[in-house]
Amino acid sequence: MQSVCVYCGASAGNLPAYAEAARALGRNLAEQHIALVYGGGNVGLMGTIADEVMQHGGEVTGVIPTALLNKEIGHAGLTRLHIVKDMHERKALMAELSDGFIAMPGGMGTMEELFEVMTWSQLGFHDKPIGLLNVEGFYDGLISFVDHTVRQGFLRANHRELMMDDTDGARLIARFKEWVPGRIEKLLPARAASTLLP
Repeated sequence: MQSVCVYCGASAGNLPAYAEAARALGRNLAEQHIALVYGGGNVGLMGTIADEVMQHGGEVTGVIPTALLNKEIGHAGLTRLHIVKDMHERKALMAELSDGFIAMPGGMGTMEELFEVMTWSQLGFHDKPIGLLNVEGFYDGLISFVDHTVRQGFLRANHRELMMDDTDGARLIARFKEWVPGRIEKLLPARAASTLLP
C-alpha cells in the first residue's frame, strides 16, 4: 500500500481526542512510508493530519477546488497541492491517487465522500479498502444505521463488509494491508465496471 486517502473535518471538533487520533494516524502513515492523500486544507483535522505526516518526513498530496482554496485555506507546505475546478474533479482525483480510504470524524462533506467511495465499491468501480476511524464512538450511530439498512433489505450483507471500522488507526491500516481485492461480489460484472470508472 503506497497511499491512503483520509476524509476528515475542516473543523477540529469538540473533543481533543479527534486531533490526537489525526496526529497518531499521521505518524503511523509516515512511519510506514504510506503517503497521505487528502482535501488540501490547512484547518481543522485536515491541517492536523497533514502537518503530522510532514513533520515525520512523510509525503502529502492535497487536492482542493479553486472555490475552497481560501475558505479551507489551502495548505502551502505540502509535497504537492493539486488545484482543481470543482468537487467532482477533487473526489475523482483523490480516489485515483489512493490505494484505500479512511473516514475520520467530520461533517457532511466527509459523509458524502465516504458514501460515494462506498457506492463506487459496491458497484465495482474500484476494489480498494474503506474504513471508519471510529474515535470516541463518533461513528457508532452511522454503523448502527448501515446495519439497519442491511436488516431492512436495502444493502446486501456482503456489501456491508466493504466498510471496515476500528477505534485505532494503526489497526485499521494493518487491516487494509490484509484486504483481499475481489473477494466480495459486486453489483456489476468486472468487464462492465471497467468501462464506467469515474
